[in-house]
Amino acid sequence: MTKEELLSLKIERPDENIINSAKKKWDALAKPIDGLGMFEETVCRIAGMYGSLDFNLDIKGLIIMCADNGIVSEGVSQTGKEVTYEVAALMGKRKSSVGIMLKDYPAEIMTVDIGIDSDVTPEGVIDKKVAKGTRNFLHEPAMTPEEALNAIEAGIECVKELKDKGISIIATGEMGIGNTTTSSALMSLLTGLDVKLCTGRGAGLSDDGLKRKIDVITRGIAFHFPDGNADAFEALCKIGGLDIAGLTGVFIGGAIYKVPIVIDGFISMISALIAERVIPGCRDYMIASHLGKENGMKILSEKLDLKPVIHANLALGEGTGAVMLFPLLDMAMSMYMSGTAFSDTTIEEYERFDDK
Repeated sequence: MTKEELLSLKIERPDENIINSAKKKWDALAKPIDGLGMFEETVCRIAGMYGSLDFNLDIKGLIIMCADNGIVSEGVSQTGKEVTYEVAALMGKRKSSVGIMLKDYPAEIMTVDIGIDSDVTPEGVIDKKVAKGTRNFLHEPAMTPEEALNAIEAGIECVKELKDKGISIIATGEMGIGNTTTSSALMSLLTGLDVKLCTGRGAGLSDDGLKRKIDVITRGIAFHFPDGNADAFEALCKIGGLDIAGLTGVFIGGAIYKVPIVIDGFISMISALIAERVIPGCRDYMIASHLGKENGMKILSEKLDLKPVIHANLALGEGTGAVMLFPLLDMAMSMYMSGTAFSDTTIEEYERFDDK
C-alpha cells in the first residue's frame, strides 16, 4: 500500500435510517425510554454500521498488536523491552491477563507480532513483523513511511481475516513496553496540549521516572517538529510505534469492512484518533469501551466524539477493558432482539419527549 492509496480510501457512513429505526425498536420494548442508557445508543450505532435492524454479535474477536519501541532505551519504562516478548509469548498460549479473562468466553484472540524486537515470533502469535521494533525517536524517526504503511496494511488485513471467519465485532489490544510514551507524545502533537497534560505513569513510574518521561517526550517533539505542527501520518512515522500503526490499520479496516471495532485504553484510543485523522469517517465504526485512568483518555474520547461505557479506572491493557464490554453487550442484545414489546402487554407505551 502506498500513502496515496491509503489517503484515497473512502468510508461509507452508517445508515442513519437504520439507526433511527433501531431507536424506535428500543422504544417499543416494555421498559422506560432509554432505560439501558448508553447500551441502547451503542446497539443502534452498530445496527447502522451493519445497515440492518436484524443482526447478532455472537462471534467476537480480539486483535492484539505487539511491538517494541526504541525509546525504551531512554529509561521511560519501569521494565525492559524483553517483557514485550515474554508477555506476547503468554498471549500466544492464552495465559496472559486477557487470555485468562476470556478462558470461558467465546472469542477468538488474534495476537500479532507487528514489531517485537526478536528474531523469532512466539508460538501461537501471528507473524506480521514489519521491523524488530522502532528506532529511538529522540534521535531519529521511529519508522520510515514504508514501515508505517506496512503496519497499517497488516492491521487492515487482520480485520478482513476475522470478518471472513464470521466474526461480528472486534476488540483491540496491544503489548509493547514504552508505548504509553509514544502515545503521550502523539497525543500532545495531535491535540496541541502540553506534554505534561498528556503523560501519565504508564505501568508504574516513580516521580523521577515520570519527569524523565516528560522530558524525553518534550525533547523528541522539539527535535522532529520544532514548530509543533504535524499531520497524523507524519507524527506516526516520526514518533511510532508499530503497534499503534497496526491498530490504526485495524480501525481503518473496521470502517472499510463495516465491522464494529472496540477501543480499549490509551494506546488504542490514540490509534483510533490517528485513523480518523488519516481517513475521516473511521470513528463511525468505533465503540469506546472504557475510560481508563491514563492521562488523556477523557480528552481523546471527546476528540473522537465517543462516550466510553465503562468507568472503572482500568489500566491493564492487552484489550482487557475492551473485552469486558462484550458480556455487557450480550445482555443488551438479548433485550434488543428478544425483549417483551408494549404491544404484547397491557402496559401503556411510554412517549418520548426529547429536549431539543
